Amino acid sequence: MNQDATKNVATGAPQKGAQTTDDLDAMLAAARPGGQAAAAPAADAPGGAAQRCGLIAIVGKPNVGKSTLLNALVGQKISITSRKAQTTRHRITGIRTVGASQFVFVDTPGFQTKHSTALNKSLNKTVMGAISDVDLILFVVEAGSFTLADAKVLSLFKPGIPTLLIANKLDTVHRRAEIAPWLRDMQERHPFTEFVPMSAKSRGDIERLYGICEKYLPEQPWWYAEDELTDRSEKFLASETVREKLFRFTGDELPYTSTVIIDKFDEEKSKQHKRLVRIAATIVVERDGHKAMVIGDKGERLKRIGTEARQELEKLLDAKVFLELWVKVRSGWADDEARVRSFGYE
Repeated sequence: MNQDATKNVATGAPQKGAQTTDDLDAMLAAARPGGQAAAAPAADAPGGAAQRCGLIAIVGKPNVGKSTLLNALVGQKISITSRKAQTTRHRITGIRTVGASQFVFVDTPGFQTKHSTALNKSLNKTVMGAISDVDLILFVVEAGSFTLADAKVLSLFKPGIPTLLIANKLDTVHRRAEIAPWLRDMQERHPFTEFVPMSAKSRGDIERLYGICEKYLPEQPWWYAEDELTDRSEKFLASETVREKLFRFTGDELPYTSTVIIDKFDEEKSKQHKRLVRIAATIVVERDGHKAMVIGDKGERLKRIGTEARQELEKLLDAKVFLELWVKVRSGWADDEARVRSFGYE
């Protein structure tokens, strides 16, 4: 990737297939501190280039596209997504090694400003821990929007940590000229190091984001093997996959406090399959009515959740998967600190 291409995305210059106004381009270029072009990605670095490695936190309000961005950066789905806010509940580490540089991304829960339950306190503690000791913060907002929830997250940032303003979902903004005054306002709110207008669904934008992030990584040995994608266990990924399908097939009917516990995750020898994994999981809900909702008429909804989760896990684990699901009621668990911890939250 050449240096000019990297500079274009950092300054908001037009990309292939996108139309922007001259005023917007000029404003973005002027707002960028120093006006320096981003470094070219390490993929083009010579064989003897020094290794770089650093921690990059992906932070923002709930349901702003953080997990979608992480998955795009890693190149594989490791963080679940859904329309429901507060889907991500754990610190998810995604790893991508490009040339001489290793990017260690941390996807965080959306910072919770409503309902101070034990679960929400745990989620906020995770966010605070993730941004306290990183080399770079990616502050994800919807392009053209800034809400009280965004402001609350922004107030958490410590001075001295470089922060990129990721104006995500740029493809959904129909009047691009309106972005210029919004960006002026954002620069007044916080001394962002750079603006990165983009869409997490654009492969070109993702590639350019690597080039922008790379210069913030310190020169040091890699922390992980070159082919590693996450530090999370397969058992954890199984729990998250079932939870994603749970939310997908119940929509807004089911409270976000529902969770999934893995009771058994055993790998067995098999003559027919190179890997055979048996998983038993419990879906935990707060009320009997929620249990009936998850199970569905004659068990059809629970069966569909299980089938979809099993099929995705077989691709993710590269194994034959047998998945058994149960549904149990644990009223008030999200406000019980001991139970929150026992269910795997920090």
